[in-house]
Amino acid sequence: MEPQLSHSVTESVATVVIRHPAKRNAMTTAMWRALPPLLDALADDAGVRALVLTGEGGTFCAGADISTLKGSPREAQQLAVAAEEALAAFPKPTLAAVRGHCVGGGAQLAAACDLRFAQEGAVFGVTPARLGIVYPASSTRRLVSLVGPSAAKYLLFSGELIDTARALRTGLVDEVLPAGGLDRRVVEFTAILASRSQLTQVAAKEFANGRTDRDAHWSGQAQDDGDTAEGVAAFLERRPPRFNWSLPGRR
Repeated sequence: MEPQLSHSVTESVATVVIRHPAKRNAMTTAMWRALPPLLDALADDAGVRALVLTGEGGTFCAGADISTLKGSPREAQQLAVAAEEALAAFPKPTLAAVRGHCVGGGAQLAAACDLRFAQEGAVFGVTPARLGIVYPASSTRRLVSLVGPSAAKYLLFSGELIDTARALRTGLVDEVLPAGGLDRRVVEFTAILASRSQLTQVAAKEFANGRTDRDAHWSGQAQDDGDTAEGVAAFLERRPPRFNWSLPGRR
């Protein structure tokens, strides 16, 4: 099978699958390039309310395909950062579903997601020190924000792999599931995400990511749209809410 990214949309949840089984789902140059436009299209799809990133089979992503570093390491890193930033900027909730190795560029992508659920036995590593690569400043700051300075330095300085117990303890992972339980939990949790107010989610994601210039915008959206009134009415009437607000297309 040729290395590729595939995607599907089921019950308002988009799933993007990293497929490169010959190299444990390592990302090629073409795959790094393909991710931002794919994310743009899914962000503009009103039928998509959440996104799951995962790897084919028993591995999430073993990083960048090292053969891509032989030509221009700088260009390869720039492509990886562009893909990471596109994932971090995806306006709807994102979740990395991790099995097996989540290393190097794979950890970079997982860290750019809002949440990370992992199957027991998964391993995580940030490995530029093994290759003499300077980890990008933006990626370093994201990792520090996620796990704190000390844990980030441990990962970056050593390049060592950590297990799910340590990943959970440091905040790199949000939930750890037993073997066979990851898919079920991801379906269950993303169904919850898809049922909630997208107005709340999109605004909360902007605020949580540090944006400080949109308070008035979101206050206006909340007053004009009616999601708040619907949520309160549904609670009082003991029925599921029917939220109407949808992220406008960006094209």
